[in-house]
Amino acid sequence: MTLSEITALIKDDIEAVDRLILERLSSDVVLINQIGHYIINSGGKRLRPLLVLLCSRACGYKGTDHHTMAAVIEFIHTSTLLHDDVVDESDTRRGNKTANEVWGNAASVLVGDFLYSRSFEMMVEPGMMKIMQVMSEATNVIAEGEVLQLLNCHDANTTEDRYLEVIHRKTAKLFEAATRMGPILAQKPELEESFTAYGKHLGAAFQLIDDALDYTANEEELGKNIGDDLAEGKPTLPLIYVLQNGSEDEKQVIRQAIETDGIKLLNEVTKIIQNSGAIEYTKKAAQAEANLAKDSLSNFENSELKTALLALADLAVNRSH
Repeated sequence: MTLSEITALIKDDIEAVDRLILERLSSDVVLINQIGHYIINSGGKRLRPLLVLLCSRACGYKGTDHHTMAAVIEFIHTSTLLHDDVVDESDTRRGNKTANEVWGNAASVLVGDFLYSRSFEMMVEPGMMKIMQVMSEATNVIAEGEVLQLLNCHDANTTEDRYLEVIHRKTAKLFEAATRMGPILAQKPELEESFTAYGKHLGAAFQLIDDALDYTANEEELGKNIGDDLAEGKPTLPLIYVLQNGSEDEKQVIRQAIETDGIKLLNEVTKIIQNSGAIEYTKKAAQAEANLAKDSLSNFENSELKTALLALADLAVNRSH
C-alpha cells in the first residue's frame, strides 16, 4: 500500500483532525496564531496523528476522541520541533525557514510552550486517566531524551547503545504513545502491549533512516540542510559505525568532525560514510526495527487497517525524505 492509499482509508478522520488542529491553534495572541499556523502548515508528514487514527480504528474504536488525541500528538511533536530548532540553531526545516529564523528564539520557545500546554488541556477531554498517565510519561521521557542527546553532542566516544537510547527516548516514545492510544480508547487492554511495541519499533526505524538520509539525500528532498547533524556534533549511527569499523585515518577524520570541525569536513565525512558500509549498516538496523514492529502485530486479526499498519513500517524504511 502507498501512503495515499493508507490515508484514503481514514480520509474523514484526517479531515476532522485537520479542522480540529486549526480550531485549537486559535489564540487571542496574534503571534501564537502566526507561528503555530506557520509550522503546522509547513508540509510535515503528519505520521504520528495518522498512527493514532489508524490504531484506534484497527482496535474497533467508534467514537471521536481519537481526533482529539491525534491533534494532541501533533501539537506535542510540533512543540518539540520548535524547541529543537532553537537548541540546534537550525535555519531550515521541511524546505522552509525555521520559526526561530523568522521570529527569533524567544518567540519560538514560548509558542512551543503554548502548544505543550494546549495539548495537556486537550488530553483531559476524553476523561481517561490512562491517557493522562501515558502522555505525561511520554513527554517526560522525550525531554530526558533531548538532554541525553545534548550530553552526547561532540562526544566521539558515544556508543551505539547510548545512541539507541536517545532515539528510543527522543523519537520512538511519541510514536509509542500514538499507537497506544488505539487500544486505550477502544478499552482493549489486551492489545496495549502489541500496539505499544509496534509504535516503539516503528519510531526507531523512522529515526534510523532519518540519520542515514542526512548523508545520502539531497537538500531539496530532505527539506533541511545536509550535514545539520554533523554541524551540531551529533554522533549518529553512520558516524559511530565508522568509528568502530573504519581505518585509523577514517576514524581520525570522523572523530575530528564530531568534536570540532563538523561542517568543514562534511564532504570528506560524507565520502567516508558512503564508502564504508555505514549507510547499509544503518538501513539494516532500521529494517530490523521495522520487522519487529510488524512482528508485534502478528497475533492481531487481519484487516485492511492491519495491512496499512504493516505497510507503514515498510514505508518508514523505504523512503527518500
